[in-house]
Amino acid sequence: MNISPIDHNFSSFYETWLKQLDIHLQQLVLGHQPNYDSIVATLITHHKNFYTAKWAAAHQDILAFFSPKWASPLEFSFTWVTGWKPSTVFRLVDSLRKTRTPLTSLNQLSDEQCKKIKELGVKIKLEEQRVERELERLQVSMGDLKMVELTRLVSRVNEDSDESTRINGLVDIALKEKLDGLEKVMKMGDYVRLKTLKCVLDVFSSRQGVDFLAVFGMIQIQIRKWGKQRDVLISNNLDVNTNIAYHT
Repeated sequence: MNISPIDHNFSSFYETWLKQLDIHLQQLVLGHQPNYDSIVATLITHHKNFYTAKWAAAHQDILAFFSPKWASPLEFSFTWVTGWKPSTVFRLVDSLRKTRTPLTSLNQLSDEQCKKIKELGVKIKLEEQRVERELERLQVSMGDLKMVELTRLVSRVNEDSDESTRINGLVDIALKEKLDGLEKVMKMGDYVRLKTLKCVLDVFSSRQGVDFLAVFGMIQIQIRKWGKQRDVLISNNLDVNTNIAYHT
């Protein structure tokens, strides 16, 4: 498997980012009288730093984010347009609201807060659909007349001719348009993710915001760990089966 510089660099960044997130959460657990506003600001800044790095890397190689080498199959299976799906937040809030554990204050949401969260969920769902429509439009455009004509020309031209150089230039331009479109769709999805976090936190009290971000972060970390553990287990089973087959 070929690993590009972007794959390697962002993989390293992502591991470091998750470790730092874990450190923030551990400090939160150990804190006796935490400053909730400060904790929310720290965690939000940490998430914003992730997107700043992501956008810079994606501008160099957008395809790396639609087929990430740094994500396990488990992580990738839960991916929506290169990241977590915004409407997942509302399922999480609903689950925390119904939980009986004393570890979260989300089971103390007021009726007014619940109403605002529900209304926000409807708005975010519409924004998700807008992103999905744009991605679908881009995918369908791979079969448009321009791409068909370029495919026909490429199949007919001599690879060593000047015409080949001209056609390849046209192909590069056409593909760049598609890749720019993918980058746009990725950022659309990320903006919905960031908007969802901001709007949900605006509804919560500082304490509720901290509890929500803590659980949200723990889920990200655990899915990463479970995915890695599953990959190791599958790899070990393959090695065992290979050895058995070799000695049979």
